[in-house]
Amino acid sequence: MAEIWCVRAVYGKYAQQFLEGAYIAIGWLDKVDLSDVNSREQVWNLYVDYYKEDTSSYVIGQQVGQISRFLHEIKPGDYVITMPENTNIIYWGIVEDKPYYFSDTKDGCPFPHRRKVKWHNEPVLRANFSVPFQNSIRSSLTVFWVKHKNNFFEVIGKKDLIPYQEFKTSESNYDTVLNRLMELDATEFELLVTHILTALGFEAEHTGKVGDGGVDATGELDINNLAKIKLFVQVKRYDINKKISDAQVKDLRKNIPYGGQGAFITTCDFTEKALEIATDPQFPRIGTMNGKQLVDVLVQQWNEIPTDFKEKLGLKKGLILE
Repeated sequence: MAEIWCVRAVYGKYAQQFLEGAYIAIGWLDKVDLSDVNSREQVWNLYVDYYKEDTSSYVIGQQVGQISRFLHEIKPGDYVITMPENTNIIYWGIVEDKPYYFSDTKDGCPFPHRRKVKWHNEPVLRANFSVPFQNSIRSSLTVFWVKHKNNFFEVIGKKDLIPYQEFKTSESNYDTVLNRLMELDATEFELLVTHILTALGFEAEHTGKVGDGGVDATGELDINNLAKIKLFVQVKRYDINKKISDAQVKDLRKNIPYGGQGAFITTCDFTEKALEIATDPQFPRIGTMNGKQLVDVLVQQWNEIPTDFKEKLGLKKGLILE
């Protein structure tokens, strides 16, 4: 199976040049053509000679590793993703069977080391990916290998690249847990979500009642006095084949006070339009969590869930039937 890599420059600042020029690029050793560099050792020697001010072996190793990864580990046929800055979209493409080249920078991207990529013409919303996948692309590195390939191929519509048995097993595991969640009544489900918010670090409160304006739980997260988030959450325990509409997302937004953020958590999924509306930069952001993502978070936070809920769901660690 092809590997998946993330290559970004200054957190996506030059993504448009990547797309228009059909390439990925890095900028270390920006005056040195690396066409004849064939090993990590050569990269190391060039790096320490070029950046004499870098004396930390850790820093040198990290940067040399990224350069070598770009030159030697990314193979033709591998998939690559990049994210434009300040957006919630991901572009993906396939690395072409063409050699590395040292380019001028007249297109506005200041990074001369380049590899050719055939980019797909439509981006994918980040919110469509699983929680583990989204966590794996939060690395501060410029060039890194991406885990959770099966989820990536499922989202971009290439399920044929996933081994059949792995795909069926994954779907079965999600369905098992979601079916158990559907056995909770509406209030029990809202309470479970409140417990999950608490496990994530929020000071959470269940508020669901008649006339609640669509807000079923609230949570406040204070990160060591550096940042504070006030979250207003709507919860929908819907059949897993349904989809939350953009109108429902807009209705939640009407009930978010100034300075707050919204979140929509459901057992089903969202329409593409709903996901676009949720992250419209002109309005307060609404985070979204579909059924599969909810299961991902439940797996991560299982140890923090109250015992009575664990017993009621009839699941054990790893979220398999007891």
